[in-house]
Amino acid sequence: MACKILRYAQDDNFLNRYSMISDLDNFYLQHSDEVNSCLLALRKLILDQDKDVTAEWKYRMPFFCYKGKMFCYLWADKVSHKPYIGFVEGKHLNHPDLILGERARMKILFVEPDQDLPVDDIEDLIKQALDLYRSGIIKIK
Repeated sequence: MACKILRYAQDDNFLNRYSMISDLDNFYLQHSDEVNSCLLALRKLILDQDKDVTAEWKYRMPFFCYKGKMFCYLWADKVSHKPYIGFVEGKHLNHPDLILGERARMKILFVEPDQDLPVDDIEDLIKQALDLYRSGIIKIK
């Protein structure tokens, strides 16, 4: 039964008719299994970093907040479909794989869904990002 429900849950018509799945949960059902697994692993890594980190749906995206303040989000590139973590205050973070692009404030870290996650690098970046809030460099209201 659970497999049938999951199959139906991935059907857009089903979601439109039966809105029992939140937009946040639905985000993780929209991608290929490979990308989905990667996004879910990233979600767990982020949430496991601090008890005050929460997952929220904002701006039609899965954001992670520290004590109510947005600090990072997950997304998949529209062209390459590669998942990435976006850091809201990325301009304060230093890592050779972070990409600023044309953004003034946010930086992103692409991850390869078909390879092992660089867990140490990701945890280090999340810690750096959270430390901006913990130290008061970025104010929490």
